Amino acid sequence: MPKIVDHQIRKEQLAEAAWKVIRREGLDKLSVRRVADEAGISLGSLRHYFETQAELLTFSMRLLSKRVNERIQQLTFTEDMRRNMELVIAELLPLDEERTAEAELWLVFAGKAISDPAIRELSLEVHDELYAGFRSMIDSLIKLNLAKDEIDPEEETKTLHAIVDGLVVHRVMVPERIEAGEMQMVVSRHLDRIFKS
Repeated sequence: MPKIVDHQIRKEQLAEAAWKVIRREGLDKLSVRRVADEAGISLGSLRHYFETQAELLTFSMRLLSKRVNERIQQLTFTEDMRRNMELVIAELLPLDEERTAEAELWLVFAGKAISDPAIRELSLEVHDELYAGFRSMIDSLIKLNLAKDEIDPEEETKTLHAIVDGLVVHRVMVPERIEAGEMQMVVSRHLDRIFKS
């Protein structure tokens, strides 16, 4: 009896193999052959799922974003808006091995977005999703009268977005200069500026 393969699961396994190659050897060493070797399948089998390296890379990037979003959706929220914000932001920061790997990969993809129009388009999509998420948080605080009166929602959204992005870059690029607890402290101090006492 032939083995039944779930195509989505196999594609995700191949994306994970691509992530390993990228983290170990860099994006410039990524090839469909290396990914096939990493996944333990033939090059022909890999091409059944991804005809080009660009397809594989785009799928890998989308999967990364999807997994972060799924984790956020599985969080348990309460009436405590500040705690809820801190939980969501923590999922975006490289606070453990899984999130560090995601952050490293995302920065690799961001670098590729400068010269690759397809990756740039996807990068902008994710950027806009993050912006919308941060804007939703700020708008909720204002609506619930939890934010300080002088807050400009647009400015605060951009500031929070920039702080999170900056923390990700710092932690990935110079991890010896900023620890996980310090990242959370920076976020907490910024939220002190937004929330009413």
